[in-house]
Amino acid sequence: MESPKTLQQAIQYFTDAENCQRFLISLRWPDKKVKCPRCGSEKVTYLAKARVWKCYSDHERPKFSIKVGTIMEDSPIALDKWLAAMWMIVNCRNGISSCEIARDLGITQKSAWFLDHRIRFALHSGSIEKFSGHVEVDETFIGGKARNMHAAKRAERNPAKGSRRSAGKTIVMGILQRGGEVRTAVVPTVRRKPLHTEIRKHVEAGSAIYSDALKSYNTLEGDYQHQVIDHAVSYVEGNVHTNGLENFWSLVKRGLHGTYISVEPFHLFRYLDEQTYRYNNRKLTDFERFEMAASQIFGKRLTWDRLTGNLADEETWFN
Repeated sequence: MESPKTLQQAIQYFTDAENCQRFLISLRWPDKKVKCPRCGSEKVTYLAKARVWKCYSDHERPKFSIKVGTIMEDSPIALDKWLAAMWMIVNCRNGISSCEIARDLGITQKSAWFLDHRIRFALHSGSIEKFSGHVEVDETFIGGKARNMHAAKRAERNPAKGSRRSAGKTIVMGILQRGGEVRTAVVPTVRRKPLHTEIRKHVEAGSAIYSDALKSYNTLEGDYQHQVIDHAVSYVEGNVHTNGLENFWSLVKRGLHGTYISVEPFHLFRYLDEQTYRYNNRKLTDFERFEMAASQIFGKRLTWDRLTGNLADEETWFN
């Protein structure tokens, strides 16, 4: 069968457990030489009845499945459900909630929420390569709208009239290379130091940078060709605008407000990773976007304790 092109075809194809195995093997071991994820040995044999491999090297846990050494490790959820969920997450433009995943796959909402976050963890991809050329920078505030809050909650977050619009909200900075990728980061404030740090981290010196009239972006001229668009006057002046990032922010907020409804600040960066992945790979077909995501699940693991904050640091490990 050819590669599935739609969700329906993907569900039909991955209903067969052997198809799931072959697909993941082709991504994990392109040379088709299965290696033990614990010791790296190629001295393994496949036990077809149990759908696991046995390693003949001397260690405590010689048997392993395709899930070992991936975000799916220790998950009782079958591969067909994992792959169907991954297809929906990377291809639904406005995201898909854990409640909907739970209904569609026949699992609990708690399991769907954990599964979703592990997939988002796999979608994160850092890069040391810096942007160049024409780059837009902007920041936005993520949080509930004051008019939708109870009066007491609204007073708690905005105790004084005219208080800063960031009160009670999470600040996110975006950097977009025109015609290319976007990168996001949660920042503590909109002051100069954190914003300039992110810009210097991701943008090559000498590039053309476009921003709004926020004073924190002042003094960028020394390292960059900085031009400003004052939104109180206009939104576009020739090539000077931040409309690319404004479009990205609209996609982010449409998903957060319309699909996920409530997102805790300490989980926000994962939802940003999800939207960033879809945006950066928007020109790919649904299957190509799905295949790329599936190729990133290996050598990573996110446990329940790490996700819920019972352990301090994120657990990432590699074969």
